[in-house]
Amino acid sequence: MAILSLKGNTIHSKGDLPQVGEKAPDFELAASDLSDKTLSDYKGHRVIMNIFHSIDTGTCAASVRAFNKKASELPNTKILCISKDLPFAMSRFCGAEGIDNVEVLSDFRDGNFGEAYNLTYIDGPIRGLLARSIIILDEDGTILYTEQVQEVVEEPNYDAAIEALRA
Repeated sequence: MAILSLKGNTIHSKGDLPQVGEKAPDFELAASDLSDKTLSDYKGHRVIMNIFHSIDTGTCAASVRAFNKKASELPNTKILCISKDLPFAMSRFCGAEGIDNVEVLSDFRDGNFGEAYNLTYIDGPIRGLLARSIIILDEDGTILYTEQVQEVVEEPNYDAAIEALRA
């Protein structure tokens, strides 16, 4: 299990992220229209997975805004904002904020994404939700970069994530 913190209090996620150089585990997530999306839907595109516990927190919302701005600068790149929020809530947020360069996906149905990527919090007040992380894939689904944010209320390192795509 991975040791993280929430405002200085220790919490744990299921485990470590998949390793750089590995093929990303497949997943099935719900899109904003409730259709199913799998990893194969993004084959041929570079993918940034912006993973967080809820769009209704300031840090999670900030990460969606930040990646929305950066998305238009990245050729052949899909930015997936993934949480266990209902697709309706994420779509409502994006609509109100004018966010249209990211795709929102939800792991609310069965939690298979959180399990496959070891991102489910297993204790603490937000247990059952997804740990704040960034995972970047190449066009073939190979992992290029990962970051699991150690302090839940902090933002990920956007510059390092974007740099991984330029390397």
